[in-house]
Amino acid sequence: MSPPSSRLQSIDALRGLVMLFMLLDHVRETFYLHRQVGDPMDATSVPPELFFTRLLSALCAPVFIFLTGLSAWLYSQKHTRRDTSLFLLKRGLFLVLLELTLVNLAWNGTLLPPTLWLQVIWCIGICMIVLAAALHLPRGLLLGFGALIVAGHNLLDPWVLSADSPWFTPWAILHQRDFIELGGGIRARTTYPVLPWIGVILLGWSAGPWFAQGVPTVRRSRLLMRWGGGLLLAFVGVRYLNVYGELPWVATGDALRTTMSFLSARKYPPSLMFLLPTLGLCLLLLALLERYQRRVWVPLLALFGAAPMFFYLLHLYVLKALYLIAVALWGLNQGAYFGFDQVSGVWLCSLVLALVLYYPTRWFAALKQRRRDVAWLKYF
Repeated sequence: MSPPSSRLQSIDALRGLVMLFMLLDHVRETFYLHRQVGDPMDATSVPPELFFTRLLSALCAPVFIFLTGLSAWLYSQKHTRRDTSLFLLKRGLFLVLLELTLVNLAWNGTLLPPTLWLQVIWCIGICMIVLAAALHLPRGLLLGFGALIVAGHNLLDPWVLSADSPWFTPWAILHQRDFIELGGGIRARTTYPVLPWIGVILLGWSAGPWFAQGVPTVRRSRLLMRWGGGLLLAFVGVRYLNVYGELPWVATGDALRTTMSFLSARKYPPSLMFLLPTLGLCLLLLALLERYQRRVWVPLLALFGAAPMFFYLLHLYVLKALYLIAVALWGLNQGAYFGFDQVSGVWLCSLVLALVLYYPTRWFAALKQRRRDVAWLKYF
């Protein structure tokens, strides 16, 4: 089997890295839920160790969705636009179905919970469906649309609709995080309003030519570093001015708390001040992973990123099982929850789980490579 090119390995390695950050955050949501954090996080009250543990997961959704757009462009280089569009449409519908079934079952313990949480897998699915239609437009137009959505969607924040509006449901799906009544005592929560994320997937698609076969690694790295650094500088400048894209940060008189306030940004839906630094770091990390591709930890990370959906579903069900076992053995030791006393327990548990889940993920990634004739495997 020929080794993957550095550009593909860097993509899988970055996806694998943020999946480990995701594992850390989901361990927190499972075993540290007695210390909940808001959105955005309150820098004046959240303990710093919890704040920065949670902050790591800020990279997850932007990286997942940007790389989805980038990977779709790479797919299109070996397939016709029509085939790429059909693949994205089918994959997107599959992810929406997965969110409504297996993912909700993992979080809620039932296929028919009173609330269906429309979270990141749903969001990626909707973004893929939109990209399936949009990819037939010129790349320059998609780049412009993506940048306009990411930079300008906060202008829509004052537009809040009530449930009696005929536009409420589509607006709640697009931009207003809210509950949608489905009838029969069931409602859906649009945890991830999709409009800004559509902008992100369009930017990922638009960055695809940087990863074309004939582009020298040095040129690609230079582009990634330049744009990644530029996005970070834009974040610092706009955030410092406190004029747009986020709740104002506060100088608390304490350097650490002031820094936390500066970094705190809204994720649901993601503000401009959330997306600028996370997308900037995404580009910088891609450049670094290409540069250090020969280090042993890069292919290890790439393995997690080579079977992302398998790892996602597996870790959810393992966490659910572990929580139920812990409650059965030790009861609810944190009020209404079982949980760790310290954030260090979250980190230790995440490390152990990463090591344990490595082996089944490696097996499934090898199966995908070996059985390319099995069509459904590529969806995982």
